[in-house]
Amino acid sequence: MFLQEISEAQKNDQDLLAKRKQCEADTRSDFRIGSDGCLMFKNRICVPKNDELIQKILHEAHNGCLAVHPGSTKMYNDLKKMYWWSGMKRDISEFVSKCLVCQQVKAEHQVPSGLLQPIMVPEWKWDRITMDFISGLPLTPGKKNAIWAIVNRLTKSVHFIPVRTDYSLNKLAGLYIREIVRLHGIPLSIISDRDPRFTSRFWKKLQEALGTKLNFSTAFHPQTDGL
Repeated sequence: MFLQEISEAQKNDQDLLAKRKQCEADTRSDFRIGSDGCLMFKNRICVPKNDELIQKILHEAHNGCLAVHPGSTKMYNDLKKMYWWSGMKRDISEFVSKCLVCQQVKAEHQVPSGLLQPIMVPEWKWDRITMDFISGLPLTPGKKNAIWAIVNRLTKSVHFIPVRTDYSLNKLAGLYIREIVRLHGIPLSIISDRDPRFTSRFWKKLQEALGTKLNFSTAFHPQTDGL
């Protein structure tokens, strides 16, 4: 039944009609015409961009009486043996993600994250700080488009340092020494999110040389740094 519907729908799809003319003119094309007159792509049936027809195929492969609600990867590997259409993998992924049965029944196979670790209470000002970048700001007359916010966790006083998002790590390190270390000394610990600039080898080695311990926020808990 699907094959007959697909064969009839191919006659109304402009892209597939162009592919049919192409394969008739070029025998080396990956497209060919099957014995039943259906357009094929590497021995797979070409499905036209017909939402109703595609949904029928996906429903049968996922919810049919012989199907067991496969995941998107298995469903794609099964369907690609027989069918082909543009954006096939994306359509399958979206269909599976909207399946209510899969969302209710299938559990996530992930290692438990465990309990969040409490943050040590600071005992002296500027001993323990947090830092983050506030980006997406309009360009100032001084050609700055971001703010580096460095917060003292004990008194909640803050240094707002204007920077640019394309500053090198060497320049950021110089700003850090001049604006923070010069005024408040070397902090015992720094809490930040997992910004690539903070997780870089250079920044880690710099803080290690200064004797500062780096603590990064837990994944999906960016508010750990208090910003």
